[in-house]
Amino acid sequence: MSQVEAGFAGVSEESVRRLAAHYACSDDALVDALVAMATDRTHGWWEELRGILPPVLLDVAEVEHHATFLREVVITHVPGLLQTPDYARAVFGYMVPELPDSELTPRVEHRMKRRAVIECAPAVPYETIVHEAALRIRVGDRKVTRAQLHRILEESERENITVRVVPFDTDHFAGASAAMMHVGGPLPRLDTVLRDSPSGTAFLDAESQLDRFRKLFRKVEKAALDPARTRDFIHNLAKEL
Repeated sequence: MSQVEAGFAGVSEESVRRLAAHYACSDDALVDALVAMATDRTHGWWEELRGILPPVLLDVAEVEHHATFLREVVITHVPGLLQTPDYARAVFGYMVPELPDSELTPRVEHRMKRRAVIECAPAVPYETIVHEAALRIRVGDRKVTRAQLHRILEESERENITVRVVPFDTDHFAGASAAMMHVGGPLPRLDTVLRDSPSGTAFLDAESQLDRFRKLFRKVEKAALDPARTRDFIHNLAKEL
């Protein structure tokens, strides 16, 4: 069991169903979802980068690949799924200690390939709320920033993507620590929330945690402009550069 829990060994459908029966789990939908997850042997594009990038980056790509929806709040950076290559390179290039090109380039490649979940059929529904700070901070130069704003505008035209902005002049917004990625699972109980911190990315899946972040997302959403006003807002920012 410890090897299965640590990811060192696989688990069969029979084992999952026997364990569910042993623990008196009578939720058939949950058991079926767990079986599907346990027996999935998908080897996605991220496996090509195993041994090159930190495992947590590959885990993020895999979680997104299996998502039924994605909801994100960002405060200081443009969402990774909407970043241009130049913007992503500027982000990773600021790391300390400085990354050599042999590590920097694969990180940018990984970030660009992650976009497939929202750009390629069947595209996952994606909602993101971006604070104005993330749009104004010049991670790169003016040219990079302008191109990044135009990329967001282009992506926001997709039917599956919803972008909202929280302007600086929004009253009563104290959500500076609300950054998150909420990844929908096959059932709400199997959702995951990703939170970045200086010590790394945390994967949260306890029911109490999920409930907290669902409520937090909706709270931030109420402070944001609607999609149409958001597009006008970003368009005006791009004109200022």
